[in-house]
Amino acid sequence: MNAIPQANPGAGYRALKAEIDAAVARALSSGWYVLGNELRSFEAEFAAWLGVPAVVGCGNGTDAIALALRAFGIGRGATVVTVSHTAVATVAAIEMAGATPLLVDIDPTYFTMDPHALRQVLEEPPSGLPPIRAVVPVHLYGQPADLDRIVPLCREHGVALIEDCAQAHGARLHGKRVGTFGDAATFSFYPTKNLGALGDGGAVAVSDPELASGIAALRQYGWHRHYISDAVGVNSRLDEVQAAVLRVKLPHLDDQNLRRINIASAYTRALAGRPLCPPQKRDGATHVYHLYVTRSPKRDLWQALLQGRGVGSGVHYPVPVHLQPAYAGRVALGPTGCPETERAAQEVLSLPVYPELTDADVKTVCTALEDLFRDHGGVASR
Repeated sequence: MNAIPQANPGAGYRALKAEIDAAVARALSSGWYVLGNELRSFEAEFAAWLGVPAVVGCGNGTDAIALALRAFGIGRGATVVTVSHTAVATVAAIEMAGATPLLVDIDPTYFTMDPHALRQVLEEPPSGLPPIRAVVPVHLYGQPADLDRIVPLCREHGVALIEDCAQAHGARLHGKRVGTFGDAATFSFYPTKNLGALGDGGAVAVSDPELASGIAALRQYGWHRHYISDAVGVNSRLDEVQAAVLRVKLPHLDDQNLRRINIASAYTRALAGRPLCPPQKRDGATHVYHLYVTRSPKRDLWQALLQGRGVGSGVHYPVPVHLQPAYAGRVALGPTGCPETERAAQEVLSLPVYPELTDADVKTVCTALEDLFRDHGGVASR
């Protein structure tokens, strides 16, 4: 095993063990395990923290996107624009809703949706596709997407804007939290996320309480009235135990994000002027470093060298969605394809970043990087 893993959700549990154990015991003792007080309380607390009128918990972040799309009536006969450089869940959710995914390229500096590529497909949609009804920008790795340009484009063309915030709990743009710019926002609470449960979980945040009511019905068979399906819904509920865990973790999130930012700053100093390029932060953005993603054409060499020094790393993501076996030739692409996405997939490397890393751990990673640059920098830069 790596002495320092790239991610360590178990450390997050141990850091809050007494509080989490008490919350789980409270949920178990209640005798009510689905759609109860823990979920209602978490939905209200997360909405207040985020700064939106309503949050609806659901089974996972993938379902959250699908439910948000369906709440806007977006499904079969509609196209939804997103990126190919993302967890496959983003695209899977669009297909779950019945819509056609149209994938555009990323900005190579920030790894998020390229607004120029978005403008191209909104102004001249590829032939043969249903009308574009929504855009799902991904706030990837903890970095806000370029909402300064994406929001006006969506408004100009009359399409829904659904923010994928699965990796960006607490990220801000111009002081405003992501998840509050669009028509809806979706979150994942997978254990490794900045706000992670101890299993699957997700949520949709909206500004319209009536829309929230519709999503709440869709997550449980389309029920507004018990046992009566007014719409065709699904079974996607955030359970009481996970909601209780998230209620414990939420008050710690801002401090934990600050710890991630401080760790990232230490890595960025160690990487200054080196052949392993650090991530760039968008002007006006608060990047919360769900992942600290470097890049190098010699990515595989750096990963092996770090492994040899006991430092874990990851590749997020090694194969763009449009090149994966299940999606190759099936999803639509913009007119220029996704060359920056394909290049990034060959170069990205994620270093360890999570709040429980000690100062000694961070120093170990930085020292390993400095030693490797000294011993192998010339070879790895050629």
